[in-house]
Amino acid sequence: MRIIIESNDRIGISQEILQIFAQRAWNIRSTEVITGFTYVHLEDENLLFDDVKQSLLVIRGIIQCREIDLMPSESRENHLQTLLDRIPNPIIDIDESGHILAINKATKSLLSNLTEKIEGQPINRFIDQDVNTLLTDKVTSCNLLFHNQAYLAEIHPVVAYGLTTGIVITLTSMGSLGRELSILQSKKNQGIDCIIGECEKIQLLKQQTIRFAELDLPVLINGETGTGKELIARALHQSSQYNKAAFLAINCATLPEHLLESELFGYAAGAFTGAQKGGKPGLFELADGGTLFLDEVAEMSVYLQAKLLRFLQDFTFRRVGGNREVKVKVRIISATHQDLPSLIEQKRFREDLYYRLNVLNLTLPPLRERKDDIPLLAQHFIQNAAHQVNQTMPSITVGALALLQNHRWPGNIRQLQNTLFRIVALNSGESIDPSHIKLHLNLTCEISASENPEPDNNQINAGLIDSSDKKTKTLASVEADVLDWQSAQARFERELLQALYPLYPSTRKLAQRLNVSHNKIAMKLKEHGIIK
Repeated sequence: MRIIIESNDRIGISQEILQIFAQRAWNIRSTEVITGFTYVHLEDENLLFDDVKQSLLVIRGIIQCREIDLMPSESRENHLQTLLDRIPNPIIDIDESGHILAINKATKSLLSNLTEKIEGQPINRFIDQDVNTLLTDKVTSCNLLFHNQAYLAEIHPVVAYGLTTGIVITLTSMGSLGRELSILQSKKNQGIDCIIGECEKIQLLKQQTIRFAELDLPVLINGETGTGKELIARALHQSSQYNKAAFLAINCATLPEHLLESELFGYAAGAFTGAQKGGKPGLFELADGGTLFLDEVAEMSVYLQAKLLRFLQDFTFRRVGGNREVKVKVRIISATHQDLPSLIEQKRFREDLYYRLNVLNLTLPPLRERKDDIPLLAQHFIQNAAHQVNQTMPSITVGALALLQNHRWPGNIRQLQNTLFRIVALNSGESIDPSHIKLHLNLTCEISASENPEPDNNQINAGLIDSSDKKTKTLASVEADVLDWQSAQARFERELLQALYPLYPSTRKLAQRLNVSHNKIAMKLKEHGIIK
């Protein structure tokens, strides 16, 4: 029985209340006192509330007495526990001796296979570190194993009267960290609808992508640089059962062997000098339940190829310097622009790994093989560029589009996107015409004789090529014009300023247009003799 006694605030009234209980030998389990209110928890099951009430009302100053469901401390504890249970991350409250005081529902789920009560158990039973290394008076974080699973642990000290009386540990799973990292890598979902194109090859590619997304098998994406291999990989992920989990990507060509190994597999505590306390999870752990995209997989060393092959056999691995087997569920999508069968013949790529990665295969066509899609791509890139530089979207003439379609684009879609962004950023008119295309393709030395053979009469009549200058600049002539990097950069600056200064005839306007200081523009204009 739990009761609340409302009374006047006078000295000695609490003692008189307790004296009544003592005289009648009523067993008090707990009592709480707040000014004007006394809460009592009685354990006698045969006790009647009316008897208690009549006994208490004889005390001077008692206003009323009634039954309640919970003591104030019990009510607060229930609310706090409900709050903790709403948090999806496991939370563990530990006292200064390292024993568990309280846990939330998420922690109970992790320990559901245990039959004994968790509260009161030493935390050292469940973690791979001595609790004394975690007891601190500062907020810290580290990697640890809890019940044989890897987590990032955030440790918050519990401080009372200047003394640390324990810690609260919040655990974040590697899969959750991977999802957060995936969001940081790309804030928007890039599904199959983001693949722009209507030509036959792209339509077939979309159909294959949707079909392969349903299959829980590795996919190898082949394609030249700039054809959009990562976009296809993201579309595969978004269309698959893994779409709620992480999509993580790494370029195998950008890191040396030892760094790539630790990025993929992580490392254990003390694995090498300078290693983080508690070790570091790798991408395989972070992508658990999701997708890992290995771009330029052909650049992997033979040593890492062997480790990747072992991982693909049963999806288990060990961190660098570790001795514990980690098992994850990850879909592997890899990509390369190189000819893997040729690398296999040269003993630079493992044949057995090739067959593991190449279960399903997608081949991306180069831009020169899908020229009919260039108008769609150009419209999309121009719109995005205008938005980024905060300008009105310019139109593009038929002649300009024809020039784009007749260029070979060795850098494929990425090169087209960068070229159009540069044109839009430097364009002050309402449209993009052939002169803009020619200028920027020439500035980047992208037009060569091999890319642009002798024009036919139809091209000349259509106005796509100037009949008075039927040959474009070759790479040899470009090389002859350039003495060194500095002179080439100076030439670019001079041509750029000569083209823009008449349109922005003041240092401040031109500086604002190019997003640099007006002092730098004034200096460059004088340096190249454009102004005195």
